[in-house]
Amino acid sequence: MNPIKIMPCLDMKNGRVVKGVHFAGLREAGDPVENAAFYEKEGADELAVLDIAATLENRKTRLEWVKQVSAVISIPLTVGGGINSLEDIRLVIEAGASKVSMNSAAVENPALVKEGAKRFGSERITVAIDARRNKAMPSGFELVVSGGTRPVGKDAVAWAKTCQDLGAGVILPTSMDGDGTLAGYDIEFTRAISDAVAVPVVASGGAGTLEHFYEGVVKGGARVLLAASVFHFRTFRVREVKAYLREKGLGVIL
Repeated sequence: MNPIKIMPCLDMKNGRVVKGVHFAGLREAGDPVENAAFYEKEGADELAVLDIAATLENRKTRLEWVKQVSAVISIPLTVGGGINSLEDIRLVIEAGASKVSMNSAAVENPALVKEGAKRFGSERITVAIDARRNKAMPSGFELVVSGGTRPVGKDAVAWAKTCQDLGAGVILPTSMDGDGTLAGYDIEFTRAISDAVAVPVVASGGAGTLEHFYEGVVKGGARVLLAASVFHFRTFRVREVKAYLREKGLGVIL
């Protein structure tokens, strides 16, 4: 079994790292380059940079951010936000990203996932799936896009299966109900996704205690644990989380 990976996430807006609750109420969390270098030294296995305003502002990912961050790290970098064409994928990878993450663009143009996987390799294509609870959906979770502002009437778990079939190499589900709350990953949602697909699933949104990280793996079925608030505001250090997981019997790289 591959080791569990820890992935700090830098949500970017106006050139700064920010963090909110339920995708809103953003507060400042520092400089992206300083944060990236710090997290690699701390033992992070991967890093995510999400340009959270790109889709809402109808623009591309700011490539200068990708170049600046990738220049100071050697760990894999996943970049998302405003990626909606094969050319966008190429430019972001050339700027230093190991993987690209697509959300709204994948929903609007599923062929982009398929063509992206074919041209650049499945391992480079992550599909981020934002959802909220909706009892009208078969799984109980409805897909939302545009930074959580627009529900699309699709079942989020069924969409995860489709993305895997299209060639996505990683699924990154985030529950709007849990994002930034520090109340724990939405285990029900994470598990529903991990049970539905064979590719690695990233637990995201809501980690607030060491136990939450453990639950993301054991109860949620995730192989990668993404977190922002607890790392940005130094509630926990990356190595502290890894040491805890190892004590609990999970494989990690210290």
